[in-house]
Amino acid sequence: MGVWSGCSGPSGSQHTATTAADSVAAEAPSAHQSMGEISDDSLLTLVQQQTFQYFWDGAEPTSGLARERIHTDGVYPQNDQRVVTTGGSGFGLMALLVGIERGFITRQEGLERFQKIAQFLKNADRFHGAWPHWMQGETGKVQPFGQKDNGGDLVETAFLVQGLLCARQYFNGDNAAERQLAAQLDTLWREVEWDWYQNGKNVLYWHWSPTYAWEMNFPLEGYNECLITYVLAAASPTHPIPAAAYHEGWARSGGITSDQVTYDLPLILKHNGAEKYGGPLFWEHYSYLGLNPKGLKDRYADYWEHNRNIVQIDYQYCVENPKGYKGYGPDNWGLTASYSIDGYAAHAPSHDLGVISPTAALASFPYTPDESMAMLRNLYYNLGDRVVGRYGPYDAYSLEADWFTPRYLAIDQGPIPVMIENYRSGLLWKLFMSCPEVKAGLKKLGFESPEL
Repeated sequence: MGVWSGCSGPSGSQHTATTAADSVAAEAPSAHQSMGEISDDSLLTLVQQQTFQYFWDGAEPTSGLARERIHTDGVYPQNDQRVVTTGGSGFGLMALLVGIERGFITRQEGLERFQKIAQFLKNADRFHGAWPHWMQGETGKVQPFGQKDNGGDLVETAFLVQGLLCARQYFNGDNAAERQLAAQLDTLWREVEWDWYQNGKNVLYWHWSPTYAWEMNFPLEGYNECLITYVLAAASPTHPIPAAAYHEGWARSGGITSDQVTYDLPLILKHNGAEKYGGPLFWEHYSYLGLNPKGLKDRYADYWEHNRNIVQIDYQYCVENPKGYKGYGPDNWGLTASYSIDGYAAHAPSHDLGVISPTAALASFPYTPDESMAMLRNLYYNLGDRVVGRYGPYDAYSLEADWFTPRYLAIDQGPIPVMIENYRSGLLWKLFMSCPEVKAGLKKLGFESPEL
């Protein structure tokens, strides 16, 4: 047994694939058909089931990991159907756990998929323990994300490890196969050399390349989506960083705090490059798929208040709709990084292009349940087939530009079933926060939480 011994997650029971999935299937037609209204609870299960399928039947077959993108129109910009994404796969691991709990697949089916994934990750390219942003799904070799981005990506690795630890805590049964899987996942986590990525300084760096070394030169300074990276780096039982790296690097020796107030809501923390409204909403999602923000505080912020305020600001901005875009309102809101009318863009109130990204509102269910449910109903009952397909809501759309595209990105689909499940049951929060190393790391950095 490893360090997780005795730390049970919230579930150890067996499931069959005939519970919620069947009841919803009986109540609702395919997303490709017009549908009448169903209960809110069934609608939540439906969207979870569809987005989960991106990571189940949509997975890259050799690795079992998440494809970077799935375009159901069959048009790909880089012939990259077999490229897998490290961070999106981390979100996908958590989505698979949701699938087991909700009865979309059996526990045994989930175990077998995780066994395949663990073996692939063991043999894949790593750089001082960190995986690259992209990998070739058939070989595990690095697929450069950019010319100099051909080595370790510490932030994407953190998103992946967040999922690995949730799975380690989940597969806590008393059979040999689950114990072996948990041990494999624990080894992968222990092999990440977080301290290497300090580059000798009291800050973490996003990238390291075997050919370009530290030339990307991207120190992780808050606030953005990278908080989870510091939590895991401090929590590492093998390659930990000192607390000073968090306080001097991430928190910029206290410079991270903000006195900005927008719509009568304090931002609390300075958002890099988006100081009036906060940044794209994935900053309030990615680190908190496992890290429970409820009651989470340190000397800089109350993270539940912070996250809820930023999502409310995004919502209020879309309701106010200062640019007059068609369709914006209480049931059509949510700005975050996604596909856009011309490529890819980090949508936010400070960079509003008239494009709505469904993941922004749907992954915000824990923070804004009423506003998020209004958005979910609109997507399925009003906008329908224009914006919803096989794997749930498409990545983005614009009523203003009459722009709709049947395409998906892993990093946007993954947070939807995970954060909805955290809203419904707290599953992933319970799993991640049950890790003894995570508890120790948070205490080391000066955090408070009801779960510590």
